[in-house]
Amino acid sequence: MESGFTTKDTYLSHFNPREYLEKYYSFGSRHSAENQILGYLLKELFKIFCLDGVKGNLLIDIGSGPTIYQLLSACESFKEIVATDYTDQNLQELERWLKKEPGAFDWSPVVNYVCELEGNRIQGPEKEEKLRRAVKQVLKCDVTQRQPLGPVSLPPADCLLTTLCLHAACPDLPTYRGALENLGSLLKPGGFLVIVDVLRSSYYMIGEQRFSSLSLGREAVEAAVKEAGYTIERFEVTQQRYSPTAADNEGIFSLVGRKLSKTV
Repeated sequence: MESGFTTKDTYLSHFNPREYLEKYYSFGSRHSAENQILGYLLKELFKIFCLDGVKGNLLIDIGSGPTIYQLLSACESFKEIVATDYTDQNLQELERWLKKEPGAFDWSPVVNYVCELEGNRIQGPEKEEKLRRAVKQVLKCDVTQRQPLGPVSLPPADCLLTTLCLHAACPDLPTYRGALENLGSLLKPGGFLVIVDVLRSSYYMIGEQRFSSLSLGREAVEAAVKEAGYTIERFEVTQQRYSPTAADNEGIFSLVGRKLSKTV
């Protein structure tokens, strides 16, 4: 790619949601780095939303992609969820699952795993229906724009969640910091910011297609979040890595922050 960093147009033309889901979210019996990382992500999100008191009325998921794993514990703590993504094919894949259309991706192994984490209060099919009821809208989103949701107007959210999105969407640190500021316009003062993403990763693969990632260490992420107007309440890091054929990350982090109340 000419510019070096994967462009928005490349995502629209080359991002294959089904290949992505099969590679990173087929939570079967096989032992793989991808399975281990997915398990870690689910445990972190369970802790954040079910144990640590991150809750409220409205959660906006930024860069949902074609996935729902990140919302399974969130739907226990938020009455309404809005899912968003930049690419049309991801939004279509998401709608396919929400509407239970033929050919939708089978999330049941992931859902059952989360139900176990949550103490099997409800079973998988009931959990899926609970999430479907919670997701009120699926919207187009561009984090590099001052108004990430364009003309769509939503009430200020109690929580913004973004998993494995910002490092893929932002080619450099100023854009990353700007994206965090743009997203702040969707969040109420004191509202939660939850980020789960890779550390020091420059790319990830889907089939033969290589997609760029902004390689940031912990210090750079912390500084960007604070400069964008948030405090940091929790920052956890694991050294787990994807398979070398999938990505070159040096770890995964989860962060919980809060939007500062503006002083006049």
